Amino acid sequence: MTAAAFTPEDRAAVTELLALHGHLFDDGELHRLDELFTPDVRYDVTVFGQGVLHGPAQILAAALALAERNPVGHHVTNIVVTPVTGDQVRVRSKGLGVGADGSCSSVTYEDVVVRTPGGWRIARRTVLPRRVPLGGRAR
Repeated sequence: MTAAAFTPEDRAAVTELLALHGHLFDDGELHRLDELFTPDVRYDVTVFGQGVLHGPAQILAAALALAERNPVGHHVTNIVVTPVTGDQVRVRSKGLGVGADGSCSSVTYEDVVVRTPGGWRIARRTVLPRRVPLGGRAR
């Protein structure tokens, strides 16, 4: 069996997958998390005190627990896709969260995205806050 090649169409599908994240969360369509994540996804929000969430059900529970502290707007930008194989890519992107009070925060998403029978899905995500200009490492 030959591994699939990673095509420009795959790159577009992965980019749209990351964009869909913001729409589903902002629209409260959390029952559709299976469109974003693999069933065994590892969603690491350790730096925010929530540890590693395992599976869409734990991601859903964490989002519901945040309640009104959830951003009203999730915006994903600066998407960089690096193929590992034809069926797996690493993706690094920026996330901007806009709070109900107008505050804004920035994170970096570090993802492993895999091809599944249902399309591309996030298998691993690490969310890292951006709190220091220039990443704290000006050169």
